[in-house]
Amino acid sequence: MRIRIVDAFADRPFTGNPAGVLLLDTFPDDTRLQRIALEVNHAETAFAHRLPEGGEADWALRWFTPAAEVAMCGHATLATAHVLRTTGAHTGPDPVRFATRSGVLLASPGEDGSITLDFPTAPLTRVEPPAGVAEALGAEPLTCFDTGPNMGDLLIEVADEKTVLGLAPDLKSLATHSERGIIATARADDPAEGYDFVSRCFFPRIGVDEDPVTGSAHTALAPYWSERLGRPGLTGLQASARTGLVRTELRGDRTLLTGRAITTIDGELLV
Repeated sequence: MRIRIVDAFADRPFTGNPAGVLLLDTFPDDTRLQRIALEVNHAETAFAHRLPEGGEADWALRWFTPAAEVAMCGHATLATAHVLRTTGAHTGPDPVRFATRSGVLLASPGEDGSITLDFPTAPLTRVEPPAGVAEALGAEPLTCFDTGPNMGDLLIEVADEKTVLGLAPDLKSLATHSERGIIATARADDPAEGYDFVSRCFFPRIGVDEDPVTGSAHTALAPYWSERLGRPGLTGLQASARTGLVRTELRGDRTLLTGRAITTIDGELLV
């Protein structure tokens, strides 16, 4: 069984967010998928198999963290689309259509080598910050939004970029405050640096203490910052240790996420 490790939302190796990608004939049982994801031990491992021609999608796609299956994942979708294109596994028309737990998701290649994902925009509902979340995060929320059932995150704006970069949350406590995790964000100090907002994402509840670059989170960050900044097209910097840029374009109930990907490991799963 061939397995590839792909750095997604990355323009050079060892940046962005690494994902395992396995192209299969069919999905094995969930226990085996979960064990493989735990063995890979990246934020997500993507499993895909080809679907019969003539349907609404070309490939079935599922994503697993080391601890659980998730309903939506941007970087592992980008990684899978990259593998399909670079290996010639997908020879059909553009874009690639993935059947997922979040509906049919599209991935379109760009002339510059980038890939653009078409994802549902997260429905944001303003809520009061849960009691104790400021202490767990290590910063006082300016605003707090629920991101809806597909994501299960809290989107929290904090004072400034420096605050985002300096976060050192109590992960055990943070895991009690949302269904999936916490997206911490702030406006960029200097947009001339090439990005409009910064973020970091913490998902200890599903086995990912800090996700390096989170495509799905940008389906919430895009509508939030597009409204604040008055522009549909923005660039976000996810300021993890690996870092990565995500270009976003808000189109109503859909959000386009654009980035690059690089295959760093290509090998065989022997068991």
